[in-house]
Amino acid sequence: MIDQTIYSIFKGGSKTYFYSTLFFPKNVREDVFVLYSFLRKADDYVDSIPQDTEGFYSFKKKYYQGINGSKTGDIVIDSFVNLIKRKNIDTNWVDSFLASMELDITNSTYETMKDLRVYLYGSSEVVGLFMAKILDLSPDSYENARYLGRAMQYLNFIRDIPEDIELGRTYFPQSDLELFNIESLDEECVRKREENFNAFVRKQLNTYYSWQKEAESGFSHIPFRYLIPIKTASDLYKWTGLQIKKHPHVVYRKKVKPSFLNIIFKVLFNSVSAGLSFK
Repeated sequence: MIDQTIYSIFKGGSKTYFYSTLFFPKNVREDVFVLYSFLRKADDYVDSIPQDTEGFYSFKKKYYQGINGSKTGDIVIDSFVNLIKRKNIDTNWVDSFLASMELDITNSTYETMKDLRVYLYGSSEVVGLFMAKILDLSPDSYENARYLGRAMQYLNFIRDIPEDIELGRTYFPQSDLELFNIESLDEECVRKREENFNAFVRKQLNTYYSWQKEAESGFSHIPFRYLIPIKTASDLYKWTGLQIKKHPHVVYRKKVKPSFLNIIFKVLFNSVSAGLSFK
């Protein structure tokens, strides 16, 4: 049974991930809830206004105490440590995740895509690797899993531009902003160069779609019983990207995300499509 604290953290986060995850088998669903609650809790410390740096470093310290054999009394950390040991997850991946979360305390911009990729590895690519281990996928799938985590995170950056600006962060290469003569992604500045902004966003979306395509080329590694929730989340992210591509400035008016009915419809559609393809 999923602990209520863990359940609440997950449900209070991404609706796309939450409702897609419900269609995993029970044992996998519980492991994904544990994983997401750990990631979400760490992220919330650095994304709060003002940042709860003390809370983050305390959380990080407790994790290392837990992984070294101590019971921390934090259900999120203790459950995650149990998951790591049970699924033989590489703790270096956790180190990279926490390092990227720490970058959100110490860093606000990235000069080049090469610089940003360091952050993306820890904040998102390792999430794909965690999922591959939870699902007991072949190591042949790991590169594609990294692409899927990276792609989804990059679309989040595009969708959440105003939120990140409020936090004082820009998760795009500064070289790309310079390419389109954009000084800042603050809405007031963007209004002065709306066509430049539209072109800038579409370039970032092209990056997302290229990574998404690489990720989906590895779907053949995923067993049928796990594919539906993963493909559903993937399809919904592509839907979000399409809405933004039509009108890039929409990100300043609302948080673009699929409705509950859209999520359920996509799950049912993928279930029927997958069932027909396997007949």
